[in-house]
Amino acid sequence: MAIDCSWQKKIETILAQAGNRVDNVTGSISMPLYFSTAYRHEGLGKSTGYDYSRMTEPTRDVLEDVLAQMENGAKAFAVSSGMAAIQLVFSQFKSDDHIIVSDDLYGGSFRFFDLLANQYHLRFSKWDGQDYQELDRLLADGGKAVWIETPSNPTMKVIDIQRAADHAHAVSAQLLVDNTFYTPLIQQPLNEGADIVVHSATKYLSGHNDLLAGVVVCKTEETAAVIGQNLITTGPNLAPFDSWLLLRSLKTLPLRLAKQEENAQTLVADFNQSELIDEVRYPGRGGMVSIYVNKSVDIDRFLSALKVISFAESLGGTETLITVPAVQTHADMTPAEREKTGITENLLRVSCGIEASSDLILDFHQALAAATDDNVAEANSVKEQVAETFGVEKELIHD
Repeated sequence: MAIDCSWQKKIETILAQAGNRVDNVTGSISMPLYFSTAYRHEGLGKSTGYDYSRMTEPTRDVLEDVLAQMENGAKAFAVSSGMAAIQLVFSQFKSDDHIIVSDDLYGGSFRFFDLLANQYHLRFSKWDGQDYQELDRLLADGGKAVWIETPSNPTMKVIDIQRAADHAHAVSAQLLVDNTFYTPLIQQPLNEGADIVVHSATKYLSGHNDLLAGVVVCKTEETAAVIGQNLITTGPNLAPFDSWLLLRSLKTLPLRLAKQEENAQTLVADFNQSELIDEVRYPGRGGMVSIYVNKSVDIDRFLSALKVISFAESLGGTETLITVPAVQTHADMTPAEREKTGITENLLRVSCGIEASSDLILDFHQALAAATDDNVAEANSVKEQVAETFGVEKELIHD
């Protein structure tokens, strides 16, 4: 009996096999790395398919094929950063085009939108992500696209992708989704009606805090043709070595994300029991958690007291990181804008890594104690409680 070998493979298998069975000359399991920027032609009108690396490049081609499969898109493009990916998407638009954006986004996105408005005269309107009558009203004013993050950065607001797509498509507008926080392992926006998906691949897709990259995935060949031509024209392609590193990193994404999500859920359960944490924002999936710490906590002392977790600006890596959006990622917003969207000085964004969850909880407890207790005896009492709970020696909890 013949066996069908053309089945639709699971995403975990696609990623684990990324780059394998590509080099039929040597049988290399690991994708070869091609550094050449130019390719020899045998004669006029003759090409191997590769002419100049800004247009096509073997290592990047394999990466882009895997990225397209991950998001179930027609074509993917790997570029030099997450912001380069956003810029590439907006290369479709021209002066006076009206773009509706959700009101809670990565601060760098707002900074870029301000540039487009001030220098290139695109029009932007903010939408709360929930009021669809308001979305329709904004779209009626010549809306060309709706740009959303879900969950949002940093307040973890969730937007219904399918519903937003239906409203956008009713007036022939595109729905553009930043899927950095969830990755295609949790959410595939193109399957829910989005037209383009963007990732800061610096984050979860690369996952090791050592690579800068961005990704654009298009649902249709028609959209991809426009984006592809603009990419060739502007040239922010991802370099071969970075393409190879990202391809390698994708192989372990399912394992990393599973542990990051497990740690996030464990931390959320603990945070909800803490008297020093007023509110926890977690959408139920993924490795990103935002918390509002009690005003009694000295944020600077808390950050300085951390022993395992790092105070740093990125996310999605193997190491757990804490960001203070009000002074880091969203510092360019006005105080009024930050206050309106809930980006207050006591909001902390936590990117959970793959460490032992007990160490992360212990680190939070001892740092919170250090940031709130002026009385040494009281601080030692907190340490004893934490040590007893997690089975560690009190002496290991350093001041």
